Amino acid sequence: MNKHRNQRKRNDPPIVRELRQLRSRKERERTGTFYVEGNRIVAQALASSYEITMGVIAPDLLQGEHANTTAAALRASGATIIELDRAAFESISFKENLQGIGAVVRSRITTLASVDLASANSWVALDNVGNSGNLGAILRTCDAIGCGGIILLGHTTDPYHPAAVRASMGAVFAQQLVRAEWDDFSTWKAADGCEVVGTSGEADQEYRELKYPRPCILLMGSERLGLTEKQQGACDRVVRIPMIGTGDSLNLGVATSIVLYEMFQQHRAEKP
Repeated sequence: MNKHRNQRKRNDPPIVRELRQLRSRKERERTGTFYVEGNRIVAQALASSYEITMGVIAPDLLQGEHANTTAAALRASGATIIELDRAAFESISFKENLQGIGAVVRSRITTLASVDLASANSWVALDNVGNSGNLGAILRTCDAIGCGGIILLGHTTDPYHPAAVRASMGAVFAQQLVRAEWDDFSTWKAADGCEVVGTSGEADQEYRELKYPRPCILLMGSERLGLTEKQQGACDRVVRIPMIGTGDSLNLGVATSIVLYEMFQQHRAEKP
């Protein structure tokens, strides 16, 4: 079976091989594009301000009114449309439930210079976060509470990784994405004067005891190590999430959501 599959891949047209290569972060960064798949996510991409450079449709796989409506909107978008048969579409797919519709989207990662902190009450900065699913879940929470965006520090994973896009449930199209190194972030933070709040299990103050300023950046560290002492030292405040069970930490996406929702509730209560 593998022999036949490899032979088929060698015989695939160039466009299919190019689409398959977008599974690689290196290729996504080289082309400045990423691939999304499925009725819902493609519809969300169409509704966003992101540029769709190519639509991918497998007519034999389209089922239901929603799928056909999305395919029609994709054809009307002005993007180049590629039609594939079931086998070719399956070869580029990362979903088990094939829906016959995908899109190549132009990525949009900006720099710190483009950030308008006053445009939102809260922002998130993530340092060296490695799990794409965690990043996607954080994007989803950020969208839910109206965050301005996420600042991706160091070697934080690609927000356009298929797992991150899938876990974000389309929130990747609603949040500003910024890429920066730690030293640049520290310099920018000091110059701008924005307050940064970090988390640590050793902090004296619990997360609900702090009055969160507006705007405020929540800084979270890697899944394994959390924030280093240097990073905690760069924070204006450090808080902890109380735990009484046997575990010594929470999932990064869960911990980030807990603090973000406290910030959200406080900021909402302060409105006239």
